Amino acid sequence: MSTDDEIKTLDSNISVGVIGPQVSEQVLQTTGIRVGTLIKTKSMEKFIDRTKADGLHLIDINKTLSRIEVAGKFLSRHDPNNIVVYSSREYGETPTNKFAEVTGTIGLISRFMPGTFTNPRYPNHLDPEVVIVSDPDIDSQAVTEASTIGIPVIAICDTDNVCKDVDLVIPANNRGRKALAAVMWLLARSFLINVGKLSPDEDMKYTIDDFETKLIDE
Repeated sequence: MSTDDEIKTLDSNISVGVIGPQVSEQVLQTTGIRVGTLIKTKSMEKFIDRTKADGLHLIDINKTLSRIEVAGKFLSRHDPNNIVVYSSREYGETPTNKFAEVTGTIGLISRFMPGTFTNPRYPNHLDPEVVIVSDPDIDSQAVTEASTIGIPVIAICDTDNVCKDVDLVIPANNRGRKALAAVMWLLARSFLINVGKLSPDEDMKYTIDDFETKLIDE
């Protein structure tokens, strides 16, 4: 089964809730998870709920949660040691590292060195089965290398992203500190539920706040 077919099958069989008892949807929305940008690309228009009078596009949070569930199921079919999560965004550092810690996956931050996936002679070469990125535009080197050698890419995409070479879009605000933390917390929760390490009605050890990159003066 191709990656596209596998994702479509998973998307049609959503049954596990990812929010759980720790946080309500109302609280989740205070993180800004659904706040998009003033730009709407063709790739992202189907994920937009409405547009405010000032032109700001708002993402459909139900589609965000649905895609996170699909991603969690897809990831659960792979060994955590073969999953790479990468972010070059400043606010993506803590969410990426905490996700990797909680799930046992491989976390990469800062600059992505060319050849990390494609050059076996590179000292820190990795050969993942799945790659997760926080922004397909900013993290384009990782996306391009993964796509070139047929590695499925899961990406958090805002309303202005062009989702070329992305196999599974998670529509969400990928710029905000709290929003990125919320998405990665939810994705970690979904993964843990689907691998049987957490029940849907059980609290995670960590909160969304634990996934958030803190400012120096906080």
